[in-house]
Amino acid sequence: MVDINQVSAVPSPDLLTPDNAVVLFVDHQPQMFFGTGSGDRTAIINATVGLAKAAKVFDVPTVLTTVAAESFSGPVLPQLAEVFPDAEIIDRTSMNAWEDPALVEAVKATGRTKVVIAGLWTEVCLVLPVLSMIAQGYEVYVVSDASGGVTPQAHEHAIQRMIQAGAVPVTWVQVLLELQRDWARTETYGPVTEVVKEHAGAYGLGVFYAQSMINPHAAG
Repeated sequence: MVDINQVSAVPSPDLLTPDNAVVLFVDHQPQMFFGTGSGDRTAIINATVGLAKAAKVFDVPTVLTTVAAESFSGPVLPQLAEVFPDAEIIDRTSMNAWEDPALVEAVKATGRTKVVIAGLWTEVCLVLPVLSMIAQGYEVYVVSDASGGVTPQAHEHAIQRMIQAGAVPVTWVQVLLELQRDWARTETYGPVTEVVKEHAGAYGLGVFYAQSMINPHAAG
């Protein structure tokens, strides 16, 4: 029952903010993309880069990890490396990233307990660390459109398994706008709209239209 006297304009502690989140990218590598069949791979790449730029705009701590980069899977997605050119990429042998001590320490070092995560493949290298983090008390937000599995069924079943364990499914645009949350935050307004125009499809086209058609008339 709602106590009206206690209602105020205070955001939920469940919301992601630039101060409480860490973003983790798992195995966005060529060999992993070759085997991805749950959705359009170009769209997954676009969502992955959009999420990366969202994290960078808000200076959210970001951890990048690969599996068998030199022997099998190849280097991290070049568009992702371009967003974080100075990132130290943690390469592993384990399919479960949370069994790699260096990866665990990198996440712990951020001091954040809300983990926004995306990866390939959903049913292996994403679901395994997600379940492991949840078991240790982390709040995990799975970016479904920046992730992919070998088949649609594999992706969807893994997403459902993570939800049942307590993970929260989100999309990259949802993460971007949740971090912004108020258009009066002028310091990030411009960079956010640029990310939207570059990666958010029809939504981005709408922003471009508004800026090109409405603003000139308003200025006159």
